[in-house]
Amino acid sequence: MPALRVTSTIAIPESELAESFILSSGAGGQNVNKVASAVQLRFDVLHSRALPDEVRVRLIKLAGRRLTKDGILILAARESRDQARNRETARVRLAELIRRATIAPKPRKPTKLSKGIKQRRLDSKKKHARTKQQRSKRFDD
Repeated sequence: MPALRVTSTIAIPESELAESFILSSGAGGQNVNKVASAVQLRFDVLHSRALPDEVRVRLIKLAGRRLTKDGILILAARESRDQARNRETARVRLAELIRRATIAPKPRKPTKLSKGIKQRRLDSKKKHARTKQQRSKRFDD
């Protein structure tokens, strides 16, 4: 198979993807016990040369529990009874995850409080202080 094309600039070579086939659960009759139709796709995120560094960092955050301590992303596909369809599903999921990691989040622009809001806050604090002051016991000598 050719490289997994993610975007116009990112393509994952076949040598960086490892697939293993496992027994799938669910519908399929006796076929479930005989044929390993589920696919486990492994991709080494930390050592991949196909990913730019900023995409790699965002992908590690997006992967969550699917990432091992060694930096290997594991995706399992077992929706179909057909091994080839499960392979394609796993590859599409990996490509979509990497595509989501290519989108840089918008930087947050801190907003300023208006003068009116600041003044109302200070007035409220003064009023509260005055109330507390009036509640205190005063002893005249």
